[in-house]
Amino acid sequence: MKAFIRGIGIVSPQHTGNGKRLPDAPVDYANNFLTCIEPDYSQWLNPQQLRRMSRVVKMGTSSALMALADASVEKPDAVITGTGYGCLEDTGTFLTKISELNEEALNPTPFMQSTHNTIGSQVALLLQCRGYNQTFAHGAFSFEQALLDTLMLLEENPDQHILTGGIDERTQASHAIQSRFNKYRNNSPGTLSLFNTPAKGTVAGEGAAYFVLSGAPGNHAKAMINAVQTFSTAFADVAETRIREFLQHNNINPDDVDVILTGKSGDMEGDNQIEATLASVFQNSSVGVFKHLCGEYCSASSFALWLGAMMLERQEIPEIVLQKNVHRPMRTILIYNVYFRNHHALILLRSCHPTKN
Repeated sequence: MKAFIRGIGIVSPQHTGNGKRLPDAPVDYANNFLTCIEPDYSQWLNPQQLRRMSRVVKMGTSSALMALADASVEKPDAVITGTGYGCLEDTGTFLTKISELNEEALNPTPFMQSTHNTIGSQVALLLQCRGYNQTFAHGAFSFEQALLDTLMLLEENPDQHILTGGIDERTQASHAIQSRFNKYRNNSPGTLSLFNTPAKGTVAGEGAAYFVLSGAPGNHAKAMINAVQTFSTAFADVAETRIREFLQHNNINPDDVDVILTGKSGDMEGDNQIEATLASVFQNSSVGVFKHLCGEYCSASSFALWLGAMMLERQEIPEIVLQKNVHRPMRTILIYNVYFRNHHALILLRSCHPTKN
């Protein structure tokens, strides 16, 4: 199974609106959360449409339209979305009104727009796309499940163009609830310094990214997704075994991985587990990080996929991402995302372009 990335659209806490590269001056956040920098939506959506959309729907639909424009595709054959929590703002509005109005005279709009499949449905309605439409709400594995579904569809129909995305938003209510479980740091000296100040907890994030994927490379493929796998464990030795099995199954030696893009989150205990795995398996690979740029959220691996594809296309590792450089050309990138120690996801990326030795 493989899929070629033909187009990308992304809305993130960084200035990534053009999707072409990571800005030279990343944004630093003084809080324990990052918030998306939203583009001028009017270039993608008309004012009447915008008025009826919540914030996360705007982020999702605009990133989907960006990806299609980047791939020069008018209408996809399918829309597949992964989201851990769906439209939290509308969910919170609806539940609040239930309490305030004693379950009477409720506005149905927040309820209708609170479901997880709202974003994928809105994209399909805007594009008049009547093909396969699926939303995966599998927690930390939501985006990876969307990718796996895409890979299976493309194995049967390699000429199709599938719009696949990962989206999650942070709201004040959701942040307050998750903070009760001590997931996030109490004090943050700045998100760009996340890995320079070891502590317990991470920083919350959000984002929306869509990808136009096809089984054929076309003329401008950015990268190739070679394999995807997820597993759950709290033990570093089990994670190491599963990673080695994943690489062996895909006929790759650990030394063939030029860059490993890790989901280290700044949480000292979780990052120590990842470091132990890297030291054991990937001694000869460059190492990069990304969650100081987007924060921690269920579908953060969609940001990592954009970053990895951009790095392969440009043959460049942004300085702000790099933690270890072995100065090798990039042919293969392994995204190794870990969500709060227990949820592990692997995405294997290959270059579509010749590289210089």
